[in-house]
Amino acid sequence: MLPADDRRGAALTVLRPPTGPTIPLNRLAPEAALRRLELTIVRRLEGFLHGDHLGLLPGPGSDTNDARVYQPGQDDVRKMDWAVTARTTIPHVRDTMADRELEVWALLDATPSMNWGTEGITKRDLGIAAIATIGFLGQKMGDRFGGMVMLPDKVKRFPARSGRTALYGLLRKLLTEPIVPDHASGNLELAGGIEQLARSQRRRGMRVVVSDFLTPGDSELDPNASPPWERSLRRLGVRNQVLAVEVVDRHEVEFPDVGEMLIRDPETDFSRYINTSDEAARRRMDAATSAQRERIKVAIRRAGAGHIQLRTDRDWVADIARFVLNYRKVASVLHQPPQGVSK
Repeated sequence: MLPADDRRGAALTVLRPPTGPTIPLNRLAPEAALRRLELTIVRRLEGFLHGDHLGLLPGPGSDTNDARVYQPGQDDVRKMDWAVTARTTIPHVRDTMADRELEVWALLDATPSMNWGTEGITKRDLGIAAIATIGFLGQKMGDRFGGMVMLPDKVKRFPARSGRTALYGLLRKLLTEPIVPDHASGNLELAGGIEQLARSQRRRGMRVVVSDFLTPGDSELDPNASPPWERSLRRLGVRNQVLAVEVVDRHEVEFPDVGEMLIRDPETDFSRYINTSDEAARRRMDAATSAQRERIKVAIRRAGAGHIQLRTDRDWVADIARFVLNYRKVASVLHQPPQGVSK
């Protein structure tokens, strides 16, 4: 990270756009700090069957499997399949599967707005660090972790695999994914990326959406106005437990005093010179940013997703650990499905 009093940082990502990862792979695995923490899963997921999910172990489950002929004295009559019994006139029981692995999928927003970073790490790489931390927190025997990268024109998918080695491989692929240049062609926005995540992964599980949640050209500041991605996030949460990881750079919320500078949107044609030495102008910018972030926070809460905000100038491991500890107390209430939808 840059020193706290180094005000050149706000201009560095404009003068020298990132060409590669700003954080090495070995810093994405803070296992010692995470050893005693575990991400709480509260919705009934595919694989989250009886209490804690224990991986691929033998034993009774609650996912129905094939029916077979009833064996007196061996089978539990409570497992009788009366529909098959009525059709065949022979007593049948329904077997269950004990497939208890948890499937986690993370969607990383890799659009140009995520390339900003003034504290030694870009928002894109901070998002990858969040995925790494959540991945290590949720690691259990048999659990599978997959990733999707949202680019301006498509979503790139990396298959879900189990094991720590597979997780390291996924993180390496995310880090080495080419940086998307400013004004790259494509019209895929966050709402479309979330929709693709919901459509392509039908199995219930945990879904992690990592983004700055900024929509190009959207200048609405009213917290009651729904962002374009809220409906998609709500739909994703009907069948899954969803965590929304909002990544923010320090100088997006604390406008620096660096004199006159060019403010430009990396995804649209908007650009404007701002005198950042004008205290009134900085106050207006900070107020607008605060309203913007409040709107994002309210929208994520309305969608029924867990929300954690990470900043490039803070320790993301400590922030996620603090979130997990607090999350245990409120998750069961937060993730109630929409009215009329059963868990």
